[in-house]
Amino acid sequence: MPHTSRRPVGQIPWTASQQVAPLAVVNLGLSNAQAKEVQRWLARSWNYNDAIDGQLGTNSWKAFQRFLRSAANYNDAIDGVFGLNTVKVLQRWLKAHYGYTGAIDGIAGSGTQAAFKRFANAR
Repeated sequence: MPHTSRRPVGQIPWTASQQVAPLAVVNLGLSNAQAKEVQRWLARSWNYNDAIDGQLGTNSWKAFQRFLRSAANYNDAIDGVFGLNTVKVLQRWLKAHYGYTGAIDGIAGSGTQAAFKRFANAR
């Protein structure tokens, strides 16, 4: 009888060719109330017209990318994906305005999150 491997039900094998979908919500450590303030600010000035729900999703990040294009020379797609280029430009902007002291490395770690919270609290 040939040997067959079994996978637990519901487990799908991962292959290197598969792509990971972007996270739908990236609040960078903000509370729901802080994220709502950011969304209100985006709605006032950056053409955000989705729900004020405290969930920084694709439309929130599209509006934030529009802001970064204007304020920080963001030159990538306005696609709402919180990716490497968006993070790097956000870090440069937070360094200039909200006390971020870390590397411009595209990693949204604790320093990036703390500076983003200072920004949100200033709204």
